[in-house]
This record gives sequence, structure tokens and C-alpha cells, in this order.
Amino acid sequence: MAISDPIADALTVIRNANRINRERVDIKASKLLTEILRVLRQERFIHDYRFIDDKKQGVLRVYLKKINEPTRKINRIQRVSRPGLRVYRKTNEIPVVLNGLGVCVLSTSQGILTGEQAKKRLVGGEVLLKVW
Repeated sequence: MAISDPIADALTVIRNANRINRERVDIKASKLLTEILRVLRQERFIHDYRFIDDKKQGVLRVYLKKINEPTRKINRIQRVSRPGLRVYRKTNEIPVVLNGLGVCVLSTSQGILTGEQAKKRLVGGEVLLKVW
């Protein structure tokens, strides 16, 4: 069966693994998911990720934060834009997540960026997800 929204599927896998305190989880690889994971690692919501070649599509192994680590941990991860309803925002309309405690991830003409980075570069785009 084909997956209609691989981003939402990957976020669900990460959310469920985070709830049961798993250390790592595997998701199907894509360039967009790799960039989203890069932003999540940069913002310290995940520990790290690795690409594993399986002679097909590939697998992204995501290493989640542990409970006892003092830095950020994913409390909620929410898909905003989806295939049936795309959500686009201009620079001055980019949402702020929990007064700056969370991060909004956007797909812009300059790549996958956080809301703060998009505001600094004065670009808008499609709001992919919110994490806090």
C-alpha cells in the first residue's frame, strides 16, 4: 500500500517512539525528511540521525533524546500542512510556537528552515510542522 503522506507517517513513528522512550527508530528515507531531521538536530530536539543504505530507498535511523538529558526533548510534534490542505505563510505571518519555546519548520525557496531563520532571511513558505 502506498503512503500518501510520508512526512506525517515519519512524524507519527517519531512521536510514538518518543512516548515509549525508545532510543532510536527507523523511517523510510527521502531528501525532504533528511532536511527536516537536520533542522530537528540543529534545534536539539533529536540527538542525531544516520542514513543507512538498504539497496532500495534507504532508511533514516533517528536517535532520540533520552529522558534524563537536560536539553530539549520532543513533547509534541504536529504536522501542519498536509497533501489535502497546504498551509503557506508570508514572512510576517510565520507562526511562533509556544512564545519561542517550540520551533516551526518551513519549506521555503531557500530550503528547509525554521521559522526564525525564515524571518531573518525574509522568506515565507509552506509550514510543514511544529515541534515543542
